[in-house]
Amino acid sequence: MAEAVAAVEQAFRALSAGETDVPLRTPIPVRENNGIALFMPGYLPAGKALGLKVVSVFPDNLAKGLPTINAAFILVSPETGEPLALMEAGYLTALRTGAASGVATKYLAKPKTPVVAVFGAGVQARTQLEAVHTVRQIGRVQVFDPNPAAVESYIRDMTAVLTDPDLEIVAAATPAAATADADIVLTATTSTQPVFCGNTLKPGVHINGVGSYTPQMREVDATTLQRADKIVVDSVPIALEEAGDLIIPLAAGQIDRSDIYGEIGEIAAGRKPGRESDAEITFFKAVGHAVQDLAVARLVYDRAGRDKFGTEVAMI
Repeated sequence: MAEAVAAVEQAFRALSAGETDVPLRTPIPVRENNGIALFMPGYLPAGKALGLKVVSVFPDNLAKGLPTINAAFILVSPETGEPLALMEAGYLTALRTGAASGVATKYLAKPKTPVVAVFGAGVQARTQLEAVHTVRQIGRVQVFDPNPAAVESYIRDMTAVLTDPDLEIVAAATPAAATADADIVLTATTSTQPVFCGNTLKPGVHINGVGSYTPQMREVDATTLQRADKIVVDSVPIALEEAGDLIIPLAAGQIDRSDIYGEIGEIAAGRKPGRESDAEITFFKAVGHAVQDLAVARLVYDRAGRDKFGTEVAMI
């Protein structure tokens, strides 16, 4: 995760500096099965990464015992155009999404953040916590999900993954109990409605919102955005096109376009300041960007070559 955070930070800097070639992703709804497929191509010259990710999100898969998110990534040589690798990208998506929040937490959260609230108990929520744990020392995690069994599994798995004897991970009975005293709030759900009330947030909190990815979805209410001193996004054009967390309150006149402070890449590059006081409320909204996939896919490919894993196949 630490390597992924570093790679995604560099990718965000390149994105905000205009040093990438990444078109808006193409969504294809599959309405009869309540799903969507997203096609995300891009080129990251500094990272020597050229490729395409195809990711599908089918929430009804949970009832079938299947993953909600399935994905594949093809990495192409920017020198010759030859295919270099085909990767299962469900884990890649979770890893790079967590890494994005790791970057945002690094620049926007207070230095001391002992209490973390987590909404959602799926794969994305796991890498979110892993990334925050990588960049901040935390002592208590309060997890809320409507499914108690999912919370139990999350607590068991993350206790094993993080192996931190000083970290306590507990179930929160209500959303308000989760956000009580939280210094960082993580939302990684497929909800179409806000998952907590903005009035329950304490001053100085930082929120990472990564679950919603369409104009109709939202995890964060207008109160949270109105209270935020800084609203930061991964990409302004994509956020205004896809982030229901922003699109819905913008359309209702509850926030203004000028309330969007900027991109995390601008902050990481030092062109804009991040957190400036312990009292600031900061919100990072990410819908996911191809530069994240490109950066982490190239990292995985290089590690595969170094450590001799993967399977070589002949294309012709």
